[in-house]
Amino acid sequence: MMKKILILTASAGGGHNSAAKALKEAFDIEDCECAIVDSLKFVSPMLDRIVSRGYEKSAKYIPQTYGSFYKLSAGMMKKNNFDTLLKQVMGKKILNLVLSKKPDAIIGTHPFPTMALMKYKEIGRIDVPVISVLTDYTAHPAYVQNNVDAYIVGDTDVAYLLREFGVSMDKVYPFGIPVSRNFIQRSNVELVKEEFQLEDKFTVILMGGSFGAGNMRDCLLDLISSDYDFQIIVITGHDYSLKEKLNKLVSNINSNKPIRILGFTKEMPELLTIGDVLVTKPGGLTTTEAMLKGIPMVIPYYIPGQEEENIDYLLNNGLAIKTSTNYSLPLCIEMLMDNPERKQEIIERMEKKRKPDCADKTAKLVLSLIDKNENSSKMS
Repeated sequence: MMKKILILTASAGGGHNSAAKALKEAFDIEDCECAIVDSLKFVSPMLDRIVSRGYEKSAKYIPQTYGSFYKLSAGMMKKNNFDTLLKQVMGKKILNLVLSKKPDAIIGTHPFPTMALMKYKEIGRIDVPVISVLTDYTAHPAYVQNNVDAYIVGDTDVAYLLREFGVSMDKVYPFGIPVSRNFIQRSNVELVKEEFQLEDKFTVILMGGSFGAGNMRDCLLDLISSDYDFQIIVITGHDYSLKEKLNKLVSNINSNKPIRILGFTKEMPELLTIGDVLVTKPGGLTTTEAMLKGIPMVIPYYIPGQEEENIDYLLNNGLAIKTSTNYSLPLCIEMLMDNPERKQEIIERMEKKRKPDCADKTAKLVLSLIDKNENSSKMS
């Protein structure tokens, strides 16, 4: 009998939805009936606007404020204040959704819907496996709930962080962060260069996430100021106003560097294949995609909070270079250009950390948890 999977996500940043879609791809291959529901939109469009737009605007325009809230919410979670509030706001509607869908398992790629459901699992209103998927290389107390059956995390480092919050290690599976299968497939480098009219030279990709966060204008000017010979691809995501501004900026600058300004593009897997260095903020999905494609990262900006903690993971494992007062962005690029062996060392470390089968492993784990749950129900 076809198994029914319910994936609960949220649009606070692009990573949670992308992970949900990647998981659905894997469940489709397993012949499961899989539904993705944006939990915040389902509960209340206004709540979605407050949380999702609030995240986007604060992360982009007042990142320090967002970082302060991130740390504050961690403290509130430990005291159960935020936990209780969320269950009151979201709990009943999410429960009704689950009861109407009758899934065999529930997966949360965002902590809010999982938190909202936990009291109902505790009292037996929900009796199916609940799996929490962490989409960053860090752990926040919001993910830690007593009745979660399994945690899918990016690496063993995150498993130890969850252990610090009291999670049993036998519930944690360091399978990776699920991303689209397109990032696993190989691309024809020559065809990609031809499609984007790129020259055969060192290529720097500059991006700022799905909504163009980060000081991309100043970073672009820094890159242009370098005397070294390389081409630049700028990806502004859904921020088309930024794309327009950068196009105007480039048209008014006398630079001998080839520069392409792109908005949102579905060709990210292909572009990362031909890139030599990715200049970006360290979102969980972006980091995973870079590792799968083996493109070294240089980090000139980040959103305080989970991305700041992602940097800890990346630097601790030698997977990225971070700019600083002494190490300017042009300097970091020039060091990698002059020392190809250093670039290769980063790529080799990425290859050891890459987990291309995360979504498939997660799907198989979930199906095994369903079988285990059904067998125990028959016995009781």
